[in-house]
Amino acid sequence: IARNTLGAAFVATRNIHASKTCFQKTGTAEVSSILEERILGADTSAELEETGRVLSIGDGIARVYGLRNVQAEEMVEFSSGLKGMSLNLEPDNVGVVVFGNDRLIKEGDVVKRTGAIVDVPVGEELLGRVVDALGNPIDGKGPITSKIRRRVGLKAPGIIPRISVREPMQTGIKAVDSLVPIGRGQRELIIGDRQTGKTSIAIDTIINQKRFNDGTDEKKKLYCIYVAIGQKRSTVAQLVKRLTDADAMKYTIVVSATASDAAPLQYLAPYSGCSMGEYFRDNGKHALIIYDDLSKQAVAYRQMSLLLRRPPGREAYPGDVFYLHSRLLERAAKMNDSFGGGSLTALPVIETQAGDVSAYIPTNVISITDGQIFLETELFYKGIRPAINVGLSVSRVGSAAQTRAMKQVAGTMKLELAQYREVAAFAQFGSDLDAATQQLLNRGVRLTELLKQGQYVPMAIEEQVAVIYAGVRGHLDKLEPSKITKFESAFLAHVLSQHQALLSTIRTEGKISDQTEAKLKEIVTSFLATFEA
Repeated sequence: IARNTLGAAFVATRNIHASKTCFQKTGTAEVSSILEERILGADTSAELEETGRVLSIGDGIARVYGLRNVQAEEMVEFSSGLKGMSLNLEPDNVGVVVFGNDRLIKEGDVVKRTGAIVDVPVGEELLGRVVDALGNPIDGKGPITSKIRRRVGLKAPGIIPRISVREPMQTGIKAVDSLVPIGRGQRELIIGDRQTGKTSIAIDTIINQKRFNDGTDEKKKLYCIYVAIGQKRSTVAQLVKRLTDADAMKYTIVVSATASDAAPLQYLAPYSGCSMGEYFRDNGKHALIIYDDLSKQAVAYRQMSLLLRRPPGREAYPGDVFYLHSRLLERAAKMNDSFGGGSLTALPVIETQAGDVSAYIPTNVISITDGQIFLETELFYKGIRPAINVGLSVSRVGSAAQTRAMKQVAGTMKLELAQYREVAAFAQFGSDLDAATQQLLNRGVRLTELLKQGQYVPMAIEEQVAVIYAGVRGHLDKLEPSKITKFESAFLAHVLSQHQALLSTIRTEGKISDQTEAKLKEIVTSFLATFEA
């Protein structure tokens, strides 16, 4: 009886839920397949969160109990909303560096895994913006709309995707483009004491890219990323204003981890900036990244390592401080055509103490990079600005990327300046010098004057070629050294107004033909005659 009752109840229920017309339209097989789909699609897994507790907190380091399966360099979140990164994975606890003020964290607070390795937003949406080390906007211009995110600690490209550096990266600075040329995909170190004009060289290079970025040729454009590490906020604000005034901010990203930011953010900022640059490199575009400066990043890393109780090495830096910089700078590369042909050029800055380039961090970075621009305090105070020591500065690959026109005029200049420096030391002792030595001194003084350049006035390569040609070919040997700067500005104004076609020829051909040289010689001699008169 019970069975019959149950059967009747089941039929009644079924009739309530499904009308006869429904069953006529839908076959039994179809109903069962729909039910099967629903059952298989049901999510049986529960949302599990792995959490831990703060054992101790202080000096920006949290010791966390739990988080058994946390990964190295994984982002974790504290109950206050602050983020951190796991760096030390020990048997009984995890050492977490805090991205922010550790006063917001208390002992016993809950820490949860995010499951994500530290990443930042990348893409063209970041151009013209100022962001922190985690890619959050700090310029008050609203949120960043980029949908793409990229890990900050990606591995550098291998040997196969790369190709040798072959395209010039114009800085607009005569002394650099002629004597220590930089190619796209190169790493060129800017090294010198404080207040010698290191940042100025970097900023001039960014401003100089305006002439290429205003064009439509994507292959010539160079997107810039400036990473400010441990600098004053006022300095960064000044720099952003300078770039905005020069209309250079539209193709630049500024990543800022200032002196008041936590050490982990100063450590992370270069890697974040590098990931933003790699987006352009891997999409067949060209980017330039400036790390200003890596000495402060090393200091921040030393602070974190010592607080995490890692054993100190030379100058109390941890043993892997070389790897800190090498894994960053190796990410700058020129990719071959099958990988898009993009490039990322790096200009790291290192600050020395009293000109000591043999300290630990300077020697490390010199050995990693493809050359260095060495700035001297003494030259700076003498009024030779940019204060580049031509003898100690070198580019290990740039000459392969130098334009042929510049090679033709500047080929002998480095040798002449080296000989001048050698002779100048002896010239102080006596005046009875032979004619050849006197000639070397005369030429050297004038070339040194010619390489002087104002701040934030980068020059186009064809203008540099015209000016350097006048000095190297001996046309200025009779001119007073004090008049060289005046001559340069007057000569450039004359060429730009009267001989624009010649400059265009040098720019488009990329070399000085016999015809162009004859024309250039004629222009220089005729202008000198009127200038001296």
